[in-house]
Amino acid sequence: MTHHSGLMRTTPLLRETTSSLICRIVSRYGMEPKVLRACWKWRNYPPGHGGGGARADAEVLLNTAGRQLLVGMCGVEEAVLARALPSWAKEDAKLRAKAGDPAGLWRIGGAVAGPVAFGCRLCTARRTGTAVRAVRYAPRWERVCVRHGRWLLDADANQPLEHLDLRGLPEVVEAQRQWAKVARRAVRAGAGPERVFVLARAVVARWWEQGFGWERETVWPRRLHQVAGGDAGGDLERWRIVGRDAVVFPEVVAVADALLDPGMAELVWVDSGAGRPRALPTDGMFCRRLGERLGRTWLGPLAADHGGPLIAWMGSIIRLRRGAGGPPGYDNDPWWLRQEHQAATMAGQLRVLGKEKKAPGSGTMVAGRGARRAAQADHQHCRQRRRAAAAAAWGEQRAGRRRRPAAAARPRSQRRLDRERLETHRGGGGERRRAPSRGGPVGGHARRGAPEDAHRGRAGGGRLSTVRQEEVG
Repeated sequence: MTHHSGLMRTTPLLRETTSSLICRIVSRYGMEPKVLRACWKWRNYPPGHGGGGARADAEVLLNTAGRQLLVGMCGVEEAVLARALPSWAKEDAKLRAKAGDPAGLWRIGGAVAGPVAFGCRLCTARRTGTAVRAVRYAPRWERVCVRHGRWLLDADANQPLEHLDLRGLPEVVEAQRQWAKVARRAVRAGAGPERVFVLARAVVARWWEQGFGWERETVWPRRLHQVAGGDAGGDLERWRIVGRDAVVFPEVVAVADALLDPGMAELVWVDSGAGRPRALPTDGMFCRRLGERLGRTWLGPLAADHGGPLIAWMGSIIRLRRGAGGPPGYDNDPWWLRQEHQAATMAGQLRVLGKEKKAPGSGTMVAGRGARRAAQADHQHCRQRRRAAAAAAWGEQRAGRRRRPAAAARPRSQRRLDRERLETHRGGGGERRRAPSRGGPVGGHARRGAPEDAHRGRAGGGRLSTVRQEEVG
């Protein structure tokens, strides 16, 4: 499509979302995004958050005619857009029906080309001349803007912040520089930087959930207050979710570097007994050395908790050295992370926090996903105990109803009274009830040898008086 001379040239940012590019084009003309979006025929609606509001990580897929239209609006060659926009070549079956007309399809960015984060506005202004919002595909190990000291947040969460200030935390910026060396080391080891980072992040995120009980941990609270602007106490639960990845990033890089070290793997082998297998000690040489590398000599006994991602990595290392197979359904790949070990995302934790605050009588949320699971398990255990107690009480009550005291255990006066009642019932003495129907007395009892009495009773309408019985007698 030929570029019109009256249109301004708009260059895409590296790994920018197509939706972000369209919004930046519109902002240059001072218009609303929906004005420009009307040039395409949309097959669905823009994705939004559960509580309302548009998602910042929304992505757009265009057909061939739609891409040509966007090329003309940007004023750049199509090859430039193809190199910069990860979703440019993505297609969908719903777009093929509209091959001749410019058509578009809405998607969530994370489902198209990976995690989506906000771009640094200062870098965007330096590149384009305007400090507007930009949304880019960025892995979680590339979230630090080293030039301006900012941590770029996920764009899929329903929260207003785009970045966290790191100017008071030089160790986080330095960790971003160190990660480049760790990534090259992972490539040489054949593990892949992404898999190593995901495993290290899961290990440190599990420590973060347990951090409230660590009295000797002083680094993370200081960093959390720093990224919160000086004090995170006003909304601690939310800041623990929003600031987690930025606060623990130096430890994530250090753990990834330690897991790639062959000397650390050798310590795991020694702790396991080497040729003489034994249970891993609580405070083995590997855990102590790991705590020293993190600047926390006290971390040893707390590092490898049972059932966590770190103990799973250690088990894989040991099985590889012994040449033994893994558990059924699992491989011996030490960099493979189980789904239950993956770190929770910021968007997911904020949704849980919002639901708990809206729940009636929810009170204050217990810090950490692990603590919430423990509270839920405790509540379920108490509920099961109450149900068991209620079932036992109900069973005892039913058994008490069926249980009748033995005759010998009853008082003598009570037994005499029972015999008199039985004799009266059998002999017809005293006042007796009759059924309202034309039948005989209730129970069908009548004195032997006196059929006229029964006849008189039936004729009398259901009741014999005491006087009449005495006359018959």
